Amino acid sequence: MRRTNVKALLWGGRPCPQPPFQAALEVSASPRTGRLKAGRRQACPPHEVAVLVAALLLAIPLAAANKKATQNDQPTAPARVLIDTSVLVWPQPPEIARVRFLNMYTGQKFDPAILEKPKHQKKNWKDMLAGAQSQQEKAQKVPFQFLRVYGVAADSEGYIYAADQAVGAVFVIDPATKEATLIGNGRDARFGLINGLAMDDSDRLFVSDTKLRHVIVFNSKHQQEAIIGGGLLLNPGGMAVDNENRFLYVVDTARDQVLVFDADNYKLLRTIGTTGKKHTLTDPGNFSLPTQAAVDSDGNLYVTDTLNNRVEIFDAEGNFISQFGKAGDMPGRFARPKGIAVDRDGHIWVVDEVQSRVQVFNREGRLLIYFGEQGPYPGQFQAAYGIAIDQKNNRVIVSEQFPGRVQTFQYVTDAEAEEARKKLENPAPAKTEIAPVKAQSSAANGPR
Repeated sequence: MRRTNVKALLWGGRPCPQPPFQAALEVSASPRTGRLKAGRRQACPPHEVAVLVAALLLAIPLAAANKKATQNDQPTAPARVLIDTSVLVWPQPPEIARVRFLNMYTGQKFDPAILEKPKHQKKNWKDMLAGAQSQQEKAQKVPFQFLRVYGVAADSEGYIYAADQAVGAVFVIDPATKEATLIGNGRDARFGLINGLAMDDSDRLFVSDTKLRHVIVFNSKHQQEAIIGGGLLLNPGGMAVDNENRFLYVVDTARDQVLVFDADNYKLLRTIGTTGKKHTLTDPGNFSLPTQAAVDSDGNLYVTDTLNNRVEIFDAEGNFISQFGKAGDMPGRFARPKGIAVDRDGHIWVVDEVQSRVQVFNREGRLLIYFGEQGPYPGQFQAAYGIAIDQKNNRVIVSEQFPGRVQTFQYVTDAEAEEARKKLENPAPAKTEIAPVKAQSSAANGPR
């Protein structure tokens, strides 16, 4: 990848910080249990490797000798990698942070202890009479975890919605508690392969289904209300709602079009783009495998034109305005753009699946900042796909497919960044406190 002049990025644009946990693997034997354990240490120079190996070989027989004496001891818990996520900000200091890592979700909460292998596999008669559950019975009740997450959304209360195609459910997550409930297949609706999500200003949820070729509408209580697009949609994916003009935009990747429905009566109003060309069109205003859509506060529509590696912009009437983006692996270029969202300041956030990063642009297509890289840790992505912005809390939500998970980031608005900049440039003067002088009493002064 070519190096980028980071000073050219409007938001400071320093490359995302490396996770503060990268180190060499250190192996040793526990003096208590004799178990080999792995830890992390700073990478050692080559001449120390022989010493480390020799020490390890000596430690193994010593640990084995102590094994019998410590048979009844409780096994030590496996070492965990601790990550200081407070340093995951973009750009890095001394620049003013514009994006901060918040949290990562992997599904419903559960106790890992239910997966541990018990000492006694079988229940005795006392356990049976008491109604105790076997480990197998407990394992069958493991809460649902993300497997392959596509579309994401947020409602007016800040709850996060994530469509998991493999689980066949929409997860509804409370960010405050991390508790998750499900809108599930066969219970709340019939799902085939769910894909995109969109939320309107009354918390109606729109769920696209690529297999059943329609969009399901749920009310704010997560009850099915309507089905849209039957007989019209071929492969519905991403969606966006224009709350001001009452439009529902549905991206159809098979048709290479965006279908525009009335968001209230669900009637088809018009289409954007030309269909029937088998993803071969490259001219402005047409698409080649479009994926996701977003709407700004002015009613303009933004569409990721995936095979053409660009973003196209249309007005509320469906007229082409402009486009930006080219194929490439350097910052500011695209290699299969997927998710797209627009924040309250009008910045355009685009997820690049192949490059495992999120890039932020202004309306003219100039790169402001980018963050993310390939990897399993917080702030890194693996097959990133969808993105949504909780406009009320300025929370950015990004989904990943492999492994399925959702990460959230805090967006620092233009106004907040300007306020922080003013404080840095004009720090408040330090207050000097002068202790009051206590008057001496006449008694303390003594007789004259």
